[in-house]
Amino acid sequence: MSETYVALLRGINVGGANKVPMKELAALFAAAGAKDGRTYIQSGNVVFKATGHVVAHLANTISEAIEEGFGLKVPVLLRSRAELEAVLDANPFVDRGSNPKALHVMFLSDHPSDERVAALDPQRSPPDEFAVLGREVYLHCPKGIARSKLTTAWIDRALGTVATVRNWNTVNALVEMCRAS
Repeated sequence: MSETYVALLRGINVGGANKVPMKELAALFAAAGAKDGRTYIQSGNVVFKATGHVVAHLANTISEAIEEGFGLKVPVLLRSRAELEAVLDANPFVDRGSNPKALHVMFLSDHPSDERVAALDPQRSPPDEFAVLGREVYLHCPKGIARSKLTTAWIDRALGTVATVRNWNTVNALVEMCRAS
């Protein structure tokens, strides 16, 4: 039975670099066995349906196809509809009345170890805050994420994983796309 998933691709179509046309990206998903693939904005978000068998290999298949077709090494992170919906409920900064424009989520490829999470410096980028919960890092960046030192490169190194970040509006839009499919 097919379930709904979201693919989050890191670093494509950002600042005019690493261009991958969304129509071609959706076609890669179809060729890999995903169904009803729909992209959201130009920065590597794909909502699709697939069986567990297809999903088990999809991230690697898509990453390899992008490297072969576009010459880009692009990590692909997957979340099920249920996992993405849980992200909405788990954000610790929403209940505090934080401005949604200041909220972001870093999606991680793996669960970081407790030791690595404990070693993160909470004062790295004041007044920015973060919370690591499972495979997500929730960010509150009141001066904007572009000014924050809470970068994907820092998280990658510190947690020994791969991260890709989405703003809170995008996360909400992806959840709505999942619910509509």
